Amino acid sequence: MSTQGLTRVIVVDDHALIRRGMRETLAEHTDIRVIGEATEYGELRELLRSGLTPDVIVLDINLPGRDGIDVLKTLRAEGNAVAVLVVTMYTEDQYALRSLRAGANGYLHKSAPPQTLVAAVRQLAQGRRYLSAEIAELMAAALAGEGEGLPHEKLSDREMQTLKAIGSGKQLSEIAAAMRLSPKTVSVYRARLLEKMKLSTNAELTHYAIKHGLV
Repeated sequence: MSTQGLTRVIVVDDHALIRRGMRETLAEHTDIRVIGEATEYGELRELLRSGLTPDVIVLDINLPGRDGIDVLKTLRAEGNAVAVLVVTMYTEDQYALRSLRAGANGYLHKSAPPQTLVAAVRQLAQGRRYLSAEIAELMAAALAGEGEGLPHEKLSDREMQTLKAIGSGKQLSEIAAAMRLSPKTVSVYRARLLEKMKLSTNAELTHYAIKHGLV
């Protein structure tokens, strides 16, 4: 938290209504101020380069171009230690552990009550993590070797991105452009995830992604 006791927040989400809702929720509290908003990584990068110094970044996973996991990894690779709260529509069992491993300090589902968002932001600003009971249980299971039971949980982050994109009906060229990779590289990721998941076609991948709420 800043020396004035004010928590400065940047909200990153590609939906204007969601950003507005979070901004208004946080603005009801005098110890929190939203100092910037972004719809994707490029805009976030410009805000940070402009001199804004947030105490907390509220970050969605499902962003255009680089997804939230990729953004997290980029921030950490650049040495940026700002606290990051992932707030997403994906349930804890789908992305919580993956987010924490990428460097998130907390994870919150978008259906959570507004006061939970405020509490999580405050917790991160104090240098603590925000872990719900569900996430704590998942972490305990993973440490005990009981987690990672579903095929998609064994995928790398790039493979997971490829699965989500295929499940959303995107063509190989579109996926490559969004991920800033060559079509050949994306084809390799596709082949790997097919092998790991013991599936054969894009149709099967799409069915799996929809069934498990990944798209």
